[in-house]
Amino acid sequence: MSRHPEVKWAQRVDKVFITVSLPDSKNAKVNLDPEGVFTFSANAGADSNHYELKLDLHDKVNVEESKINIGVRNIFCILEKAEKGWWKKLLRGDGKAPHYVKVDWDKWVDEDDDQGLGDLDLGGMDFSNFGNMGGMGDDPGEFEDSEDEAADQELNKTEEQDAKKEDTEEKK
Repeated sequence: MSRHPEVKWAQRVDKVFITVSLPDSKNAKVNLDPEGVFTFSANAGADSNHYELKLDLHDKVNVEESKINIGVRNIFCILEKAEKGWWKKLLRGDGKAPHYVKVDWDKWVDEDDDQGLGDLDLGGMDFSNFGNMGGMGDDPGEFEDSEDEAADQELNKTEEQDAKKEDTEEKK
């Protein structure tokens, strides 16, 4: 019986990033079909368990321009979309994504903020080793700003209350 590895994904207008998390995998095989079918298989673990998955991607991909890096801890794929545009989700169909498919928030960029690879941290990966293959999303800076604004507003309220108390005490 085969198992499913954890899969994380993110996208840009022209690419989809898929990371298959499977440390110490052996005999890893990745196949990508132009129609958008992504398959993966490998063995891993002390008992050499068999892992596999088949993902019917939301749309077609450009196999020739897509890249893969099989590392010690994971398999990282950059899939070039056949047509530029934002996918509503990773997989075809109306169903919910399987439990082992998750959004990679470390690589995620909102559609409005997409400017290519710009500030994407790829952890020092060496792209020269790549070979050709055969909701939330709030900007943390915005969250920090809103916290600062809330703190400033609270401080202003406290100062106003203190000033009112002083005026009241002076009048007595």
